[in-house]
Amino acid sequence: MRHIILDLHGDWMRLDERIDAVSSEIAEIGENEAHCRDLRTIPGIGPIISTALVAAVGKGEAFDNGRHMAAWLGLVPRQFSTGGKTILGGISKRGSRYLRTLLIQAAKVILLRPHNWPNFSFGAWLTEADRRMHRNKLAVALANKLARIAWAVLRYKRGFDTPGNTVVEAI
Repeated sequence: MRHIILDLHGDWMRLDERIDAVSSEIAEIGENEAHCRDLRTIPGIGPIISTALVAAVGKGEAFDNGRHMAAWLGLVPRQFSTGGKTILGGISKRGSRYLRTLLIQAAKVILLRPHNWPNFSFGAWLTEADRRMHRNKLAVALANKLARIAWAVLRYKRGFDTPGNTVVEAI
């Protein structure tokens, strides 16, 4: 039994080393790629999200606007219409589950630090939305906003400018 446990421990340590190597490789790509650097100016977006977005959508040319990219990611409400009345449901969950999860995690990181919200250009919207929305719904709405901002940053090739340039711990 001792040999099995020692062998499993060795496997675990090798996996940790491999994860560290891949993480540093992703961070290096994020530093060297211009589009990734631009995306990292968005609050909550770090090397993992920026490289994943650039790998998935490139320069964002496949989408006419940010809403189309957010819809492609599955971050917009599902609509049910009948008799001229539109009912909005939960998110559509179409597109890349990985990117959608990363953007929602980035939104939750931003939501953890309400003292930083006034430093963001969307801080007033976030403060108002926090009063009227459940926290999980707010996280998805913020992830939608981050996806739209990411599209604009990729499409127009310039960083996102926050008034205070506050750095938020990013994923």
